[in-house]
Order: sequence, then C-alpha cells, then structure tokens
Amino acid sequence: MKLYPRQRHRVLQVVTKLVIPFVLLFGLYVQFHGDYGPGGGFQAGVIFASAFILHGLIFGLQRTRAVLTPAVLRILMSCGVLLYAGTGLVAMLLGGNLLDYDVLAHDPLHGQHWGIFAVELGVGITVTGVMISLFYGFASKR
Repeated sequence: MKLYPRQRHRVLQVVTKLVIPFVLLFGLYVQFHGDYGPGGGFQAGVIFASAFILHGLIFGLQRTRAVLTPAVLRILMSCGVLLYAGTGLVAMLLGGNLLDYDVLAHDPLHGQHWGIFAVELGVGITVTGVMISLFYGFASKR
C-alpha cells in the first residue's frame, strides 16, 4: 500500500483524532435538535458523513473501509429508508394518513413529535450511508 505524504503527517493525524468525536457529537446535536430548531436528518447525516470522509482523507481509504465496510453502508441505507417508510406505514395501519403522525401516540402533539423524530432519524441514517458510499466510489481507484 502506497502512502501519500498527508497520510504520514503526524500533526494532521492527531488533530483529526481530536476533531472527529466533536464532529460526531455536533451531528448528534443537529439530529436530535432538528424538530426544535434549524437542522434535522439531512444536515446531521452530512455532518456525520463528513467525519468519516475526513478520516478517509487523513488516514487513507483502506483504514476507513475497515471501520465502515460497503456492506455496512448498504445496511445503513436500507435501514434508514425502511425507518422512514415504516413510520408512514405504521401511521396508516393505525388509521391515519401516510405520514400523519397524530395517531402514533395518545396525544396528537406527542404523536407529531415521535413521527418527526423517526422520519428525521431515517433520513439521517440514509444520508450518512449515501454520502460515505459516494466518497468511496469517487476515492477508489476502480
């Protein structure tokens, strides 16, 4: 495996190891704060993916693929779409319309909260998987 100069640079590696947990924490904040303010699933998914893309840029694609394999990414993408679609299906099975969250809890306000939370979580998981897969596709030699 050929190492490029930036992959041997100790300062970048140390700074990246220090920054990635904060990027992931900020992604979680955006995900869980999305129904109260700006943010949500798409933004959180991109922030989450950017942490793994940074890891791939600094430590090399091989090491990042060892952390998140393409099979795991396919599972993430599938589970995110299933969570999004499943929320709408559950709402329909409970007597509401597609993505009408009022029926998901005893109180319509709580139902709206849980429905939006589930949909945004599904979007975030899907976007994370898709963005990292795009990075793998563009960064690989094949």
